[in-house]
Amino acid sequence: MKKFVVIYYAPVSANEKMKNASPEEIEKGMAPWMIWAKKVGSGMVALGTPLGNGQKITKTRHSSSDKNIAGYSVLQAENMQKAIELVNGHPHLDWDAACEIEIYESLPMPI
Repeated sequence: MKKFVVIYYAPVSANEKMKNASPEEIEKGMAPWMIWAKKVGSGMVALGTPLGNGQKITKTRHSSSDKNIAGYSVLQAENMQKAIELVNGHPHLDWDAACEIEIYESLPMPI
């Protein structure tokens, strides 16, 4: 099985909504994620966590990231097509019209 890193993108406005959400609203918002995770079953390596406060680092400076990455998950599947099938219908895409998901295959270290 190959491993895949799933990156969730969301506009700043969607993330701001979550900062002001009550515990009940957060629990209600996470319910579809838990249903999705159960559907993925053994394909789930790590549900992941939300991400925030991203920093872009270069040789000469660092600044706030402009990528709007909201979180990540790690999945396992036979190939990219199977990994894509695991995220079809993902609840993240219903959160805000500007939300996106990207999947990257975790490749072996070239040693």
